[in-house]
Parts: sequence; structure tokens; C-alpha cells
Amino acid sequence: MADNYLEKKFEEFKSGSRPAVRRTGASLDTLLLRTRSCRGYDKSYEVKMLQLERIAGVCTKVASGRNQQVLRFRLITKGEQADTVLSNIKLGAALSELHLPFPGTEPEAFIVVCSEAEETRFVDIDLGIALQSMQLKATEMGLASIIICAFDKEKVRRELDLPMDPLAILAVGRGSERIEIISVKAGSDLRYYRNDGVHYVPKINFKDLLI
Repeated sequence: MADNYLEKKFEEFKSGSRPAVRRTGASLDTLLLRTRSCRGYDKSYEVKMLQLERIAGVCTKVASGRNQQVLRFRLITKGEQADTVLSNIKLGAALSELHLPFPGTEPEAFIVVCSEAEETRFVDIDLGIALQSMQLKATEMGLASIIICAFDKEKVRRELDLPMDPLAILAVGRGSERIEIISVKAGSDLRYYRNDGVHYVPKINFKDLLI
């Protein structure tokens, strides 16, 4: 009986008649569309350490240049260290005239990404992979995030007592702003902007990305 079962399954495999695999959760395309740089957060929602651990945990699964795995992470929830990070970051250079984040919408949970090796192009590749992967995981969990590179690295390292240089910071929380993508042609103004409370993000259409 077992032999007949295996034979039947093999014939299904050859004929392509196997039942379709059922997908669970959001597709990658959906996660990518939902994963936007969020600058306004709902302060009534407090991100827990376990949530940050789940987000940073994806970095044990992602690719690494030369498999060097030199990135290290400091997880920070609401409190004194979060206030330290917040006082040393800038959000939204293109929207600087709006003095972001708006009072009462500041992020309160952060993942500070450091490297135990000198920054190289391989480290930077790892950094990009790690940050994108963590953002996608946050989105899957119903949270919003933003990658921050505009911050005082020396001060953040000193005040957080980090054993190595910070390269980037990921802010995490429950988003409180509406963000929409608009398709534009290559050569268009790509600065993001706000209009009637909506944050618009121009993205070059696929056809113009091809060379």
C-alpha cells in the first residue's frame, strides 16, 4: 500500500497535477508595498522587547557577504535609552520644514545596528540586507518602521555605551500616518512630500528602470 501511494505521488509530480500549495499570510509584493518609511507613531502603543527580538531575529537567516556576519544589534524599548536615541536622530530631511516627527508621534523603540568590523562595501551590503529584512518582518507583524542614518554616531555610541560603531538605526512602532506610493517617470522630482495629511513617495515606474 505504501508503495502504491508513493508511486501515485510520483506520477502526480511528473504530470504536474499536484495540488497547489496554499499560501498563508501576506505575499512578498504586499509586504513590500506596505513597508514604507514611517515618521509618525501611535504613542499609546508600546513595542515590547520580545517584538524587537523577533524582528532582529530574521538576521540569523539572511545572506551575508563572505558569510562574515559582523553585524550586532542593540534592542531598545521605551525608556531612558530610547530618549537618548531620539535626541540624536533626524527624520525626513526632505520634510525638515515640518519639524518631524510631529510632537506626540515620536518613535519609542529602536534597533541600533553596529558592526564589529571596519565598514566596507561587504558590511554595507549586509547592512542593507539586514535592515530591509527587519522592516519586512516588522510589517508582517503589523508594525511600521523607518531606517535612520542621520544621527550623531559618536554621541550615540558613547551615550548607549556601545562596544562598536553604530551604522544605522531602525525605529519601530505602530504607524499613525498614511503613506502612498505614486508612479513617476525617470528624471522626475523624487522628493517625498505631504499633501492634505497624506505622505506621498514618488517611485520610478518599472519601464524606466530598464536599460
